[in-house]
Amino acid sequence: MTASAPERSAPRWGYGTNGLTDLRLDDALGLLADLGYDGVGLTLDHMHLDPLAPDFAARTREVARALDRHRLTVTVETGARYVLDPRRKHGPSLLDPDPDARDARIRLLIRAAQVAADLGAHAVHCFSGVTPDGTDPDAAWKRLAAALTPVLEAADAAGVPLAIEPEPGHLLATLADFHRLRRDLGSPEGLGLTLDIGHCQCLEPLPPADCVRAAAPWLRHVQIEDMRRGVHEHLPFGEGEIDFPPVLDALATTGYRGLTVVELPRHSHAGPELAARSLDFLRAVARKAPRGGTP
Repeated sequence: MTASAPERSAPRWGYGTNGLTDLRLDDALGLLADLGYDGVGLTLDHMHLDPLAPDFAARTREVARALDRHRLTVTVETGARYVLDPRRKHGPSLLDPDPDARDARIRLLIRAAQVAADLGAHAVHCFSGVTPDGTDPDAAWKRLAAALTPVLEAADAAGVPLAIEPEPGHLLATLADFHRLRRDLGSPEGLGLTLDIGHCQCLEPLPPADCVRAAAPWLRHVQIEDMRRGVHEHLPFGEGEIDFPPVLDALATTGYRGLTVVELPRHSHAGPELAARSLDFLRAVARKAPRGGTP
């Protein structure tokens, strides 16, 4: 008796609001719905949903109604560049040597987990941050594990998976680093993975499709764009080196059911056009993707 083929999951496409920062959030959601996207990667930032604004709770309720009206699902992302400090990109991080600064990032992520629950998000995203100068790597890993512990507790209480992203140049940069963190934390069930397909092309030893298969048991969120080997630059589809049909086949055959979100944070000047082109590209590739790729 031959084994049956794995059940394929249908793709669910999203677009990141960090690539639509020249649009009001309500306009961005309307655009994505009109284009036919299934969801949105919503970055908490001052221009859309400001997590530090005094009317944040009321605005979150408005966003929830807008998502429902447009029938969009959502992932909450926390990669805003200057949301906590107007002078330090992505600062302070979970690795900041100042405990009060680390607490600011921890509080932001705890708030993000609650927002994710309020919006019905399928995951809340985060990353480690860059290791500060003069910090011993082992000390940085211990600091990261300690900082993430209350965030994991908050995400568990909210019923939302925490999906940490390997980011080039950060302490946690690769899939191997993700597994180190899991071990350091005792392999908590609530710790999942955000996999950026471009980052796989940039620096992982495996091809992106193989990265998807290796990450599948922990995969909670996917970001996608084109990229070149060794260059951390998010590119529109067709401008990099990624072979996308095997990637989309791997996502389908491993049963990933979350959003696959286009991540073009430096292209907001052409956001509406790129949102349309990106969805056309992904749909065309998905139609041509092989069925049941090589494991």
